Amino acid sequence: MVEIKIRQAVPDDAAGLNRALGRLSADMGDEHLASDADIARVCFGPAPVIDALLAEDADGTIVGVVAYSPFFSTVYGAAGIYVSDLWVEENIRGKRLGQRLLAAVRAAGIDKWDARFLRLGVYHDNPSALAFYERIGFVHASETQFLTLAGPAFETLGETS
Repeated sequence: MVEIKIRQAVPDDAAGLNRALGRLSADMGDEHLASDADIARVCFGPAPVIDALLAEDADGTIVGVVAYSPFFSTVYGAAGIYVSDLWVEENIRGKRLGQRLLAAVRAAGIDKWDARFLRLGVYHDNPSALAFYERIGFVHASETQFLTLAGPAFETLGETS
């Protein structure tokens, strides 16, 4: 395998990070609405809400990316890390780069937030991703189901009728 370096994303990486996340969206069949400015703001602005790690080959080409953020669980009594996005270049898949990226997230989360666990979501129609996560030890959380409030419902939450 070509030597791949994993490093923390920095402000100058916003456009490259967004391109990689756009490739993830394309791979998943999702619309990608984030702009380079959005990524710069949420990763490197005055109140960042995500961190990101980049995997680069010897030429500096981004071949993998992971975006993550902390959260607190009263059930675990500890901080956890939510992995919102994980992408590996197709020709690198199967060579443990995804696992290396997750291990780097774990290390960063322990260092920054004393994190004790990782959490992520997997699309129902992505059995290869599900198999990857299960193979490295992720388990289904049968006691929870993630729900999303977005669009008009988000916009009108709290309005009186």
